[in-house]
Amino acid sequence: MDFRHTEEQLAFYKSVKDFAGRIVAPGAHDRDVEGRFDREVWDAVGHFGLLGLPIPEEYGGSNADVITTCLALEALAEGGHDGGLGLSVGAHVTIGTVPIWLHGTEEQKQRYLPRLCSGEWIGAMAITEPEAGSDAAAIKCRARRDGAEWVIDGSKIFITNGSIANAIIVIAVTDPEAGRGQGVSAFIVETDNPGFSVGKDLDKMGTRSSPLSLLHFDGCRVPSEALLGTEGAALWQVAFECFDWERTVMIASSIGGMKASLDAAIEYAKERESFGKPLARHQAIQHKIAEMKAHLDAARLLLYRAAWMKQEGLPHQVEASVAKLFVAEAAMKNALEATQIFGGYGYIKDYPIERSIRDAKLISIGGGTSEIQRMIIARSLLDL
Repeated sequence: MDFRHTEEQLAFYKSVKDFAGRIVAPGAHDRDVEGRFDREVWDAVGHFGLLGLPIPEEYGGSNADVITTCLALEALAEGGHDGGLGLSVGAHVTIGTVPIWLHGTEEQKQRYLPRLCSGEWIGAMAITEPEAGSDAAAIKCRARRDGAEWVIDGSKIFITNGSIANAIIVIAVTDPEAGRGQGVSAFIVETDNPGFSVGKDLDKMGTRSSPLSLLHFDGCRVPSEALLGTEGAALWQVAFECFDWERTVMIASSIGGMKASLDAAIEYAKERESFGKPLARHQAIQHKIAEMKAHLDAARLLLYRAAWMKQEGLPHQVEASVAKLFVAEAAMKNALEATQIFGGYGYIKDYPIERSIRDAKLISIGGGTSEIQRMIIARSLLDL
């Protein structure tokens, strides 16, 4: 087993981390406090080439493999200290752009992918509804044919990038008689379409520089060519595949956040004195740092195992769920330990470590809750 990255990957990681330190980190605190998405930072990320990494070069992407895409998201989080930006970038790439690459017609790819890869357009996916979260098969948003068009009616909630997106992949029921989880289709909705509106942006605990929105579709008309993939098969063909990209690629941002928390805790423990000596000389603090390192390494290995299996085309649903579950638990533990090491200073907003807990909590909720991951793992092991 060879866990080494190539020289090119290591150089790329360093370049992304350095870029994030220069461009993303300086305003991260203010964006978090204000709950503000910064378009200038987004454009810089696009110019740097991070918004179309896995997409083929012919459509404006970089043709990066799964591991390299993970490394980019990890480095962006480690150097940028902005969980919100990492969330918006991850959602844009893995669930807002990749589905068009994998399932779009050639016309759809030519229309959308170059603009999404450059960052000119922002992508999103809308599946969650007020009464359909973990139970994705319970969605009620409806799309019906009307001549050469589809008409979409319903609401979506908790949509990352919802209020800033130019193109949203919307999952809707097209055949209500087909049975639970069947007759569901995907559509590419351009947000200047009549009938589309943003209800409001939701005021979040963490990842606050990434908009999370309530969306309304009120007789929203899209042309027949807006259908993405096979009619009636989107829940399995598009949505669940996107969940896989979230669990094996997008979650890499959390590894970068864990790295940043550990580095900050080590630096603070060396500088801060208590009872006449640096915190780093106290065994209780040493043990916390050692446990943070163990959590980080285990989480990273599990994630990159799943990512490698995905890259190699191997079955990896259970491995992806194991990684997602463990990263969620480990990131929260590390954030708590880092805050404890900082003491009172870790509890105030002047220090970046304060937002690490708020950002880490999302991991156990978004992209499939930890409870859903346990269910997937257990059902596989029990052969249910």
